[in-house]
Amino acid sequence: MDLLSIKDPSFLKNLSIKELESLSKDVRSFLIDKLSQTGGHIGPNLGVVELTIALHKCFDSPKDKIIWDVGHQSYVHKILTGRACQFDTLRKHKGLCGFPKMVESEHDVWETGHSSTSLSAAMGMAVARNLKGEKSHIIPVIGDGALTGGMALEALNHIGHEKEKMIVILNDNEMSIAPNVGAIHNVLGRMRTAGKYNRAKDELEVLLKKIPAVGNQLAGTAERIKDSLKYMFVPGMFFEELGFTYLGPVDGHNYEDLFENLAYAKKYDGPVLLHVLTKKGKGYRPAENDKIGTWHGTGPYKTETGDFVKSSNTAPAWSSLVSETVRRIARDDKRVVAITPAMPVGSKLEGFAKEFPDRMFDVGIAEQHAATFAAGLATQKMKPFFAIYSTFLQRAYDQVVHDICRQNLNVFMGIDRAGLVGADGETHQGVFDIAFLRSLPNLVLMMPKDENEGQHLVYTALNYDDGPIALRFPRGNGLGVPMDKELRTIPIGSWEELTDGEDAAILTFGTTIPMALDAAAALAKQGISVKVINCRFIKPLDQKMLTDILKSEMPILTIEEAVLQGGFGSFILETANDLGFHGARIERIGIPDQFIEHGNVEELLEEIEMTTDSVISTIKTLARQKEKRA
Repeated sequence: MDLLSIKDPSFLKNLSIKELESLSKDVRSFLIDKLSQTGGHIGPNLGVVELTIALHKCFDSPKDKIIWDVGHQSYVHKILTGRACQFDTLRKHKGLCGFPKMVESEHDVWETGHSSTSLSAAMGMAVARNLKGEKSHIIPVIGDGALTGGMALEALNHIGHEKEKMIVILNDNEMSIAPNVGAIHNVLGRMRTAGKYNRAKDELEVLLKKIPAVGNQLAGTAERIKDSLKYMFVPGMFFEELGFTYLGPVDGHNYEDLFENLAYAKKYDGPVLLHVLTKKGKGYRPAENDKIGTWHGTGPYKTETGDFVKSSNTAPAWSSLVSETVRRIARDDKRVVAITPAMPVGSKLEGFAKEFPDRMFDVGIAEQHAATFAAGLATQKMKPFFAIYSTFLQRAYDQVVHDICRQNLNVFMGIDRAGLVGADGETHQGVFDIAFLRSLPNLVLMMPKDENEGQHLVYTALNYDDGPIALRFPRGNGLGVPMDKELRTIPIGSWEELTDGEDAAILTFGTTIPMALDAAAALAKQGISVKVINCRFIKPLDQKMLTDILKSEMPILTIEEAVLQGGFGSFILETANDLGFHGARIERIGIPDQFIEHGNVEELLEEIEMTTDSVISTIKTLARQKEKRA
């Protein structure tokens, strides 16, 4: 079938199962080919081909609301809703988003990049439907990994209590990004092996009425029989006790199974949970055989072999540099423990887990629990390393405030993917952490200029005993600088002068240091000397160095790959005011007051005018103003 000609899902209504199976093959071939060029979330999407097609055949989107949890399994949905022709632009600047996006299509009714939100959103839509007197189905699709998120369990509790009519699709592939862990995962495992458990009250009554003489009498007690029967079938009890009618488990790659059970689900007036078993990566052997999550989301690859197209950058990945330094320190310090909320592969903790299995804890998609778990360890003089992406740390903010910082506990937070991350877009850009962390008492916040300084800051963090400490580091690879053999601590709150100058000062850190140095070099050729400071400690500031710069009356430019509101530059302005330098000339460059969409990082920086040329232009203006003042 020509997928590029699809305009909306209505064409599915008249297709036979044989035609749908052919369509499934076409969709998989299309995805394998397109994603080999653009990269993307191939494993999750190959696993939901039949499920997505079945949902769009059985329901009428967008009247019926199909809500994708996380959203990285929405590519098939995008194809069926008329966007196949845009897949060459997937995750590219101004191109097709890798997650549901309302501005792209009326069929995208909920936007998400973080897990466990679909059930709460579905409850809101269901209540709105009822209050407006409308008739429609609400169908959230949530993975077994996302089901461990506390928010999902809160929503299950509310939905079951209110007996709200909706059909929850539990897409169970035994993985989130990495293999799932925990007690709920084990409960689902028992359900997978127990066989189908489908019950419809009206069909049970019809069956009982066929029994001669006593049929009508038995039918009158059908509800009681139904309630008793569920105790004979352990699989669905978890959801039944929460107030759901449990159906399944169902083969998520078998159309007859899917259609039969979706028909059952439509008949119920309250909440139904349809347990669907799928195979992540189905139809592409390298992805099917993935046991650790490598094929969850990838860059470009060779379709014939599954080999990834590797970057020419031979410097170590930041995630690996940090986790391997923690692992190195853990060999001599048995108090070091690593914690991750379902990201052992992304955070490069496989080596730590292999060497120290009893000190490695993957708690599943449960960021809030992970933060407070780390706090609990710290109360017992352990040294927890809490590895988490910047954008996911947002989900544990109260725990960082209330449980870690308020109690001044020695938790080391490794904040991965800090700054712009590119293709995953606005839900994953790690640009808010400085603004939401720097106001917290007791917390030390750092970011290294390169991987050598990075390893020393990791060592500093794990030897710090005066409270919580966090290290920001970017996505991707380091700079390839020489690495010191011996680890050392760096004095807390100390900055580093990288170049001397008299006409202006640039205060920056991390990924924007090369931009500052390039600008300083170009300005030097024009007779403007610029002092560039590596502000590796974002909090506390180096008060002495900052005071010396302010006293010199040099204009200051701050640069940060983070939001300006409440960020590092704001901190410099506040501090200058507090120190009495009310006339100080300070300008800021950073992320403006907007969400940054997907695209190549360089393109995104260019779009928001955060470039070497912008730095040069700003410094020139500041230098001219200094001359006029003189």
